[in-house]
Amino acid sequence: MKFTKFFAFSIAFALSSTNARGADEFKVGLVLDRGGRDDKSFNAAAFRGANQAQMQLHLNLKTVEAADDNAYETLLRSMAQKDFDLIIGVGVAQQEAIKKVSAQFPKKHFVIVDAEVKAPNVKSLMFKEHEGSYLVGAIAAMSSKSGKIGFVGGMSIPLIKRFELGYEAGAKSVNPNIAVLKNYVGMTSEAWNNPPKAKEIAMQQYQGGADVIFAAAGASSSGVFDAAEDKKKYAIGVDSNQNWIKPGLILTSMMKRLDVAIFQACQSALTGSFKGGTENFGLSNNGIDYALDEFNEKLISPDMKKKIESIKEAIIAGKIKVPDYYKQKG
Repeated sequence: MKFTKFFAFSIAFALSSTNARGADEFKVGLVLDRGGRDDKSFNAAAFRGANQAQMQLHLNLKTVEAADDNAYETLLRSMAQKDFDLIIGVGVAQQEAIKKVSAQFPKKHFVIVDAEVKAPNVKSLMFKEHEGSYLVGAIAAMSSKSGKIGFVGGMSIPLIKRFELGYEAGAKSVNPNIAVLKNYVGMTSEAWNNPPKAKEIAMQQYQGGADVIFAAAGASSSGVFDAAEDKKKYAIGVDSNQNWIKPGLILTSMMKRLDVAIFQACQSALTGSFKGGTENFGLSNNGIDYALDEFNEKLISPDMKKKIESIKEAIIAGKIKVPDYYKQKG
């Protein structure tokens, strides 16, 4: 089912299938990571999906932001103890906390985003970031005039290395000789919310010759966008459609449809169809894509769009094998 048609179908189904308890008594807890709900990226997409579920499915939603990584377990356990029906942990940093708390409350439903927890009461939402990163890497190479592009990651972890690897592979599929400058904001979760550091890194990459930079850094990405504005160069957004932030300078955005995935998880828990296990979202089911809208349509020529759509179709068909850091790191 196309994600663009998903909400209307889900809302009708959920409202017709609500159990006797009533949707307005169904409690959902959302625990965001360090970037917070206003990061315009990863957390914002998750919050958007949960908030839409609250409004359209009439759920009770409580959203909290962790002050630091040590707070996750406490927040998750508190929600379980307060009889929340569905508890959602956003981000790989919550993996161990979800694993521990879900085992202590086996009758509660949990969701973890970007990590896998193998338990019957946990749904793991995984995204094929490398596929979307390959696409925007190809777009970056098509747009680059200097033959040099950049990548600014947030925290240096395997998840973001997955973005980096896919991005470089996509760029080199277009221009095998292209140079890719790669840097990370930091080694701790503070890297997700440090725009000044990200701007400093981006300025160095632009000054080093890069004319397009892909920012996969949560709230820190805003620093890359500010650097693009200062240098009048291109940037690429991540997770949400960020084209609107700096119109004409955001070449495209690599989108992860967390909003739809989380809405779907809320609906399944509400209707009693929730099942543990891993759900994967990629190009083939529109869980991953690149953004094209009124803010960047003049930057993506018809010829570029034709080429990128051809690449996208080839990935879906298995004709292009996108390298996956998760499979290569071992």
